Amino acid sequence: MPRTVVGAPAPTTATVPRWVPLTSLVLAVAGLGVAAYLTYEHYTQGTTLACPDTGAINCAKVTSSDQSYVFGVPVALLGLLFFVALVPLCLPLAWRSAQPAVRWGRVAAVSVGVLFVFYLIYAELFLIGSICLWCTAVHVLTLALFAVVALGTASMDTTSER
Repeated sequence: MPRTVVGAPAPTTATVPRWVPLTSLVLAVAGLGVAAYLTYEHYTQGTTLACPDTGAINCAKVTSSDQSYVFGVPVALLGLLFFVALVPLCLPLAWRSAQPAVRWGRVAAVSVGVLFVFYLIYAELFLIGSICLWCTAVHVLTLALFAVVALGTASMDTTSER
């Protein structure tokens, strides 16, 4: 039986449904992979995007547009940094943490990510006039990650172990 020190705060843990940590981690790692690919393509200016380059679906047009930069930083790199930050926050250990900074940091990150996705979808549809399939994959993964984190956080039970 664990001993407790009088006056010391009891250790706390958070519990979420078992599927939440694994699902969020898979989505974050998949997003990391796609964002890494897009970042690589951005910096090498490769043409291996495996995406049509004419018509409504035109990855090259989207990834080389004015909207592919925010304050001089490539959007692909921002996506990569987003997922680099989310992977550790989606580890099962992070989900078990009852630390508010971990929980709210994860929520804040996916909230900012999903708002940025809405801007990028707007930019693709109305400013650029083309859609990038690779970018759409990142958008779908980010929206799914937002949903999982929101559901997981809403169902989180933070209790003290005694």
